[in-house]
Amino acid sequence: MNQKSHADYIACALILCLSFVSIAAASPRTEKRRESVEKVKTGILSLGVGPAARVEVTLRDKTRLAGFIAAANDDSFVVNESKSGASRTVAYADVAKVKGNNWSTKKTIAITAIIVGALAIIYFAFFHGKHL
Repeated sequence: MNQKSHADYIACALILCLSFVSIAAASPRTEKRRESVEKVKTGILSLGVGPAARVEVTLRDKTRLAGFIAAANDDSFVVNESKSGASRTVAYADVAKVKGNNWSTKKTIAITAIIVGALAIIYFAFFHGKHL
């Protein structure tokens, strides 16, 4: 082999190595972004849809939205803003931070507390011989 072909092989090997390094370096960032999008999507879908599904969303461009989730699908969700009443479609990838409030969770806690309280009253009334 001659000097020219050795230089060509070395140049190709260096180009391949550099391209693999750049792909490997970009992969964790892309994977972290994908996990973040999936986390936001799961959170939004768990809140449900309707006036009880209240959210405060901060987008990557620092825009803030507050309202309720009017619709949700695989790629985006719709927020009805409480102040203006306007609807805005938001892609899951554009969300930096989301805070949700699902009223059904509070209702579940309240109902559970009422049931436990009622059972405690019944227990003390019947098993301790004291009538209320």
